[in-house]
Amino acid sequence: MNDRYDAGHGDNHDDQYQLVGYDEYGRPVYQQIPQQQTPQQPYDPYAQQTQQGYGYDPYAAGGQQTGQYPAQTYDTGSRQPAPPYDPYDTGQQPSVPSYDPYGTGQQTPAQPYDPYGRAATSAQQPRVAEQTAYIPQQAGPAEAAEPDGHGRPDGAERDYHTEQFSFVEEPDGDSEDVIDWLNFTENRTERREEAKRRARSRLVALVVVLALTAVGGVGYLWYAGKLPGLSSKSDSATGTGTSVAAQNRDVIVVHLHNTKGGGTSTALLVDNTTTQQGTTVLLPNSLALTDDDGTTTTLAKSVDDDGSSGTREAIDTVLGTQIQGTWRLDTPYLQNLVDLVGNIDVDTNTDVPDPAAKKKGTAPLVNKGEDQTLSGKTAVAYATYRASGEAQNAQLERFGQVMQAVLRKLSSDAGAATTTVQTLAQILDPSLTDKDLGTFLAKLADLAKGGDYKTALLPVQTDGTLSAQASDSVVKDVLGGTAKSPDKDAAVRVSVQNASGAKDNTEKARVVLLNGGFTFLEGGTASGTQAASKVVYADAADKENATEVAKTLGLPTSAVSKGKTTSNANVSVVLGQNYDPSS
Repeated sequence: MNDRYDAGHGDNHDDQYQLVGYDEYGRPVYQQIPQQQTPQQPYDPYAQQTQQGYGYDPYAAGGQQTGQYPAQTYDTGSRQPAPPYDPYDTGQQPSVPSYDPYGTGQQTPAQPYDPYGRAATSAQQPRVAEQTAYIPQQAGPAEAAEPDGHGRPDGAERDYHTEQFSFVEEPDGDSEDVIDWLNFTENRTERREEAKRRARSRLVALVVVLALTAVGGVGYLWYAGKLPGLSSKSDSATGTGTSVAAQNRDVIVVHLHNTKGGGTSTALLVDNTTTQQGTTVLLPNSLALTDDDGTTTTLAKSVDDDGSSGTREAIDTVLGTQIQGTWRLDTPYLQNLVDLVGNIDVDTNTDVPDPAAKKKGTAPLVNKGEDQTLSGKTAVAYATYRASGEAQNAQLERFGQVMQAVLRKLSSDAGAATTTVQTLAQILDPSLTDKDLGTFLAKLADLAKGGDYKTALLPVQTDGTLSAQASDSVVKDVLGGTAKSPDKDAAVRVSVQNASGAKDNTEKARVVLLNGGFTFLEGGTASGTQAASKVVYADAADKENATEVAKTLGLPTSAVSKGKTTSNANVSVVLGQNYDPSS
């Protein structure tokens, strides 16, 4: 087995070594101690050995070192390593006769050790060349021939065994460089792969976001009914999957009273919260309604006679709607409202003359054209203007234009809109408060600004009843109701105009006709008087009914003739001076 601390010494025990340091791997490094020439002493096996310390003895003669390495005896069959030099050990060791390898019987006394290579005597000794330092794991110097393991002094080559050597793997700088390069290459590859994975992840995330955005956009268009080919008129005019009957609507009726020129204009403001669509439904004054007593009347007459509540209920009955409130808007309040919102822009369809102009050829108050800016005064003039011989629906459409323009300029904030309504200082119907009206108008204003607002005219026939077209396009789709015009077969509608000069003749005629089973329609009072009464029918089928009306009123049958009647009446009657209620 290889001995760590004497490997390579061989069998020459005369060679002494001392520890001189450690190499870069922490292994001890020894240096051969030069041998001193000492006189041989006779061998005394019974001599007493005295211990002498190693190192420097300050009390020795001449300041020489008294410590010596003890001479070692050798046995031809065994080896004993020389102890290492300890410069701090001052103990004494006995002198041992030197070994005579050739058996001459002469012994050489041990000499004191001088670390500087000088003899222990006072005479200066020549220095011995220093031996090359070596590491104990390696073989010793090869200059001196050593006896073999069997004590042969002939310097023959020894028989070495593998267990006597310890192999140290020297680090290779190139291998470290290779490892560093491999690590760099591996790290660089990993970074590239990680960058690719991140890029793929970002690409996948982007594709997912775009897909979700596309699906959301298509879903919104489908919900809003803006996808071509997917709208279903049978379900809803807007294309939503919710049926028109199940859609939620908030409805308010507004009556515009012309305080100067007389007459009224009526419209329904509709907020469909299901489809997010706002609509102004214009109601012609000729719309036939039914009073509380079952009498058929017109919308204009109902507004004048029955007021807000009676008219609202009559409209609900005819259109199948549920109106939440009535907003009476007199022309002075409309003027103030337009001024509060800061004027309006309207595409006017006609020139409106200035009613205050005294000369012909004066510039019109409102000019025809696109994006005409109207103040409160001009807006009222345009909304109430009706040219000579023009149908009432033309004026009604102008009123609708003004209302939609006002909503576009009104604030979409409920609080601000409520403040605007309160600033008008108008007296509202008890069923409608300032806060309710302001909140409702703010919602419609938001729809009008976003382009989700329209105006529709309710088609009414000449007799005031609703046509099938009205039932489909407006009543069903916009209002979600069912048209229920007064039944034509229920009673003959008779319109009565008083031209007799007696105001109470109208009321007396109404009582007589109602008792006769006819439906009374108020035709107003003529501007002048007539001598003879007239009973007129338009349809030949109503000739017999006209004759019965003349008999009921006490008029001669000669007064019956075919002609033009009012739009919603079967028979029209003009009471002349010859009418006698008592007859």
